[in-house]
Order: sequence, then structure tokens, then C-alpha cells
Amino acid sequence: MIWREKQLLLVVLGILLIANLLYFFTYRVQFEARLQEYATRAEQSEARLEQAKAARMAAERQLAAYKKVQRDIQDVYDNRWSTEAARLAPLIAEVKRLAVVSQLVPQTYSFSHIAGAPEASTVGITFAVQGTYPQVRRLINLLELSQQFVIVDQISLSSGSEGVLTLNLHVKTLFRNTTAPPTPRAANRTS
Repeated sequence: MIWREKQLLLVVLGILLIANLLYFFTYRVQFEARLQEYATRAEQSEARLEQAKAARMAAERQLAAYKKVQRDIQDVYDNRWSTEAARLAPLIAEVKRLAVVSQLVPQTYSFSHIAGAPEASTVGITFAVQGTYPQVRRLINLLELSQQFVIVDQISLSSGSEGVLTLNLHVKTLFRNTTAPPTPRAANRTS
């Protein structure tokens, strides 16, 4: 019989087969564990990547908002709160235009200049108009909505005959001083 003649070879082949099966199953279990570990690490890395992308987008939005605020501040500083030489004539023209739009044309305007802080000065415009309540209300609303930096400072309202109101209005605005005096520095003296 062939089994008896080749018994040693069959035993060796059987041992090799068992060793290969043990190695295969051990390797497969370890390989699957490694694959699972790599898959878990990949998922964690993707989650961290998504968090980093979200943080980057939030930082970019915050930077864009900061730059917009910076531009708006610069616009206010350069245009809305500019110097008297740059804004006084447009301000007077705007106040007169709004009075005409509301159909309340004052007879006279008076101007006052108030020196305030070294960085700013205030100019006030006072005028009186007569008209109906809707006209007075429209004038005040237009002044508040004006693109010029106008502050409605004082209002006095009195009623006349036949529904005619007299409105005394004082508006003011701030101007940036370009010739602000330098701040004094303390002198270092040694005795």
C-alpha cells in the first residue's frame, strides 16, 4: 500500500498543512484586527480633518467679518467723521435739501462752532420751520436717516393756528481735527 510507503512524507505534509492553517488563521485574525485599527484611525483622522476644515471656515468667516468691520471703521473715520473742510459744505447742503424735500424751508440758519476735545470739534445748525405734523415728522425722519453724520440735538415744538406747528431744531455733527495738538510728554530730569 502506498499509504505505508509514503507515511513519512504524508506526516510531514500533514504537519506543514496544519502549520499553514494555523499561520493562515492567526495571520488573518491579526490582519483583520490591524485592518479594523487602520479603519478606525482613518475615521478618526477624517473626523479631525472635518473639524479642522470647519474651524478653518469659521476662522475665515471671522477674519472676513473683522476686515469688514475694519473697512467700515475706516469709512466712518474718513467719510462720516471726516474733517470740517471736507464735510461742512455737504452737510449744510444735505440739511437744506432735506428741508426742501419735507416741504419745510427755513427762513434762516444759524451756525455754532464748539471746540470740544482736541481730536474733534462740533458744529451746530439751528433753524426754525413751520408746517403740518406730517411735514415735521418727515423732516425729523429724513435727518435721522441721512447719510451724513447728523445728530438731532434739540427739538422744541409749539402749535400755532389751524394745525400749523413751529419746530425749532438744533442739529449738530462732529468733525475730526487734523491739527490736534501733540500730547505733552513728561521731561526726564536728573537732579
